Amino acid sequence: MKKMLAALLLAFAPALLAQERRPGQPSAAPTPGSKETEAPEKTERAAAKETPRDQISTTQHSVTIDGQTINYTARAGTIVMKDEEGTPKASFFFVSYTRDGADPARRPVTFTFNGGPGSSSVWLHMGAFGPKRVAYRDDEGHAAIPPYRFVENEYTLLDVSDLVFIDPVTTGFSRAIPFKEASKFHGVEADVESVGEFIRLWTTRYVRWASPKFLAGESYGTTRAAGLSGWLQRQGIYPNGIILISSILNFETALFESGNDLPYQLFLPTYTAIAWYHKRLPADLQNGPLESAVHESETFALGDYSHALMQGDAVPDAERRNVVQKLARLTGLPTEYIDRANMRVRIDRFDKELLRDRRRTVGRLDGRFIGVDKDSAGESPEFDPSLAAIFGEYTAVFNDYIRRELKYETDAAYEILTDKVRPWSYDRAQNRYVDVAETLRGAMSQNPYLKVFVANGYYDLATPFAATRYTFARMQIDPEVRKNVSMDYFEGGHMMYIDRKAHARLKKDMADFIRGATNMP
Repeated sequence: MKKMLAALLLAFAPALLAQERRPGQPSAAPTPGSKETEAPEKTERAAAKETPRDQISTTQHSVTIDGQTINYTARAGTIVMKDEEGTPKASFFFVSYTRDGADPARRPVTFTFNGGPGSSSVWLHMGAFGPKRVAYRDDEGHAAIPPYRFVENEYTLLDVSDLVFIDPVTTGFSRAIPFKEASKFHGVEADVESVGEFIRLWTTRYVRWASPKFLAGESYGTTRAAGLSGWLQRQGIYPNGIILISSILNFETALFESGNDLPYQLFLPTYTAIAWYHKRLPADLQNGPLESAVHESETFALGDYSHALMQGDAVPDAERRNVVQKLARLTGLPTEYIDRANMRVRIDRFDKELLRDRRRTVGRLDGRFIGVDKDSAGESPEFDPSLAAIFGEYTAVFNDYIRRELKYETDAAYEILTDKVRPWSYDRAQNRYVDVAETLRGAMSQNPYLKVFVANGYYDLATPFAATRYTFARMQIDPEVRKNVSMDYFEGGHMMYIDRKAHARLKKDMADFIRGATNMP
């Protein structure tokens, strides 16, 4: 699980055989010695050699949004992607929701995916945008007591856009063909190309070339979305807008590695936000609004703290002492601890140290969540309590929903978060950090109508908001194009939508963004 969390940075196969047995369907049981004894074995071998085909379940539904009933068609299943010679190379699983009776030339469609790499699209699907969502116990997204259930999502985007949730190869039910060649899809460039090819194929199959198009990614999904902005436009597919939720475009801002002090600066404002939430800051900061504490922290991070780190071991003693004192003020950590850490506190150490005196840890995806380790002596948490709070619920609810509500049947395991995409290839980013911000800048320059919206969670230690601001500030976007970028900030974590108040505001932001990018009323 820790490997999965590390991959998030951060936010998430169908049967490949045409003759897959339905759940509960018994196999033949011939009498020993009869003429039928070898038939089942031969049938299975023959089935294995057949060409995989699309398997899609189509169902009709309705949802009520702000008192308006919307009838829609859901499609859940796989599209087999082939090379130019017609040889199958992957089976892509997707779930789409299209409003009945809408004009395809005017109706927007949003292609949605999560990140990881190694995550399915279940988080945005069943938490944020789909017509159904998991039912939480309270406003901050804590899971209910099992068994879990889904409810109608009052904040679905289906009133303003059709939705297509995509699971990249090896996640969800998506699988490479043959599976042993899955590694060729596991890399920055290959991932963008395969997901982009699926978008092109879906757009063609369902006659949506005339529709306004949006991309919505979370966590590593924002890396994918930025990469797709360039890939799609090279294919002649110009998106109207890109939605980045918990964004990571430049990996230099988030990887705590020797010689790279940048993350220490950019994570500090998030440390401050989480310390504020748990009431660990001095009274003058604690009694003020969150935004004031965060502003002071970010100003220090990009100013005096940056100056001290740039000097390395040559920083004067007096300056070092002042920086240590200021870091203690802004993090709620002891000055002695910060001094021993050489003014540099990694995520795992912060998560373990902040509430050590209470024998508790805080979450990485959402610093509001609290965990309990075996002891309080280590330097890293045993697990991420913010993932543990939702992982089981999303897994159970999706597996129930996809079969009972959408009628898609398979015995395959739905890979919510998987390590099977490791090792992930960074292709042309070898010996440097992945940075797709330049790809996004180029796409925006070539397509001046392309709008970008970025949603940030104050308590997100996977993709901290200050790192996102830093990235966009350094993209050198022309002033005329920069006005196409907008951001909002939420008192939530990596998946800010698990908080009901944040979810409501996110929905409004998304709806306004889509309408504005398409000149819709």
